[in-house]
Parts: sequence; structure tokens; C-alpha cells
Amino acid sequence: MAIFGGLFGNYSEVSVQELQNQYGAFLMPQEKIQMGFRLVRDTFMFTNERLILIDHQGVTGKKTRVASIHLDSIYEVTMETAGTGFDDSEITIHYITSPFYKTNNPQVASYKFEFSKKINVQAIYTVLVSLAHENKKRINS
Repeated sequence: MAIFGGLFGNYSEVSVQELQNQYGAFLMPQEKIQMGFRLVRDTFMFTNERLILIDHQGVTGKKTRVASIHLDSIYEVTMETAGTGFDDSEITIHYITSPFYKTNNPQVASYKFEFSKKINVQAIYTVLVSLAHENKKRINS
């Protein structure tokens, strides 16, 4: 059943130990993995510093793209819970991509995650929206 979730674009949770074993080399010194999710070959994980997006590319998946969204750049989070039928839960984060956050016209981007119904997205949303709230206060002070 998990393979069908992956095919429909739903992430499933992965243990911290498995993520550490597979992706520990991508961590900065003193950085710790908090939680992570996988979609067939692609993975994203939260650390104490950033959100790491791992995209395995090509037929074999040996080519890998690793991108980071620093947690202190997230300023807005939206959530959509799963409905009935084939609906997914979604969390969209909006973040600043400019190197300087306090600027007149910061560059921004967003990223959407789709989760299966079995993932408690409210817990993830609560952590991220709390983080976004603190970031907005810090950035605008």
C-alpha cells in the first residue's frame, strides 16, 4: 500500500535513524535530524537548522539534487487537511530566498508538500506556523 501512496504523490514518514544512515553526510556540524518523509525516491527532512530536500534524478537515481530551506526564512505556512475519497493533506511553506531578510523587496518562494491521510499534518503545521510566527516577529522588529 505504501508504494501506491508514493505514486499518488504522498510522502510517508521515515525513521530518523534511517535518514541519518542515508543522508548524514549532508548535515552541517552539530546539525540533528528531527523527522523526515519519503516519496518513492525523493526525501525531505527537518533538522534543527533547515529543511533539506533531496531529489534523486534520472533513471537510476544516482544523480542527486540537495536543496535547503533555512528554518529562519519561513514566514508563512498554510495547511489543507484531507477530505474524503482520494484527497491528500497539504502543507505549503512560504520562505525568503534573499540573502538579506530585512530588505524592501525580498525574494520569496513557496514549496508544497502532499501527505497521505495517515500522516498527522496538524502536528507538522503547528511546529511550522509557530516557527513562521517567531520569524515574522524577528524579521519585522
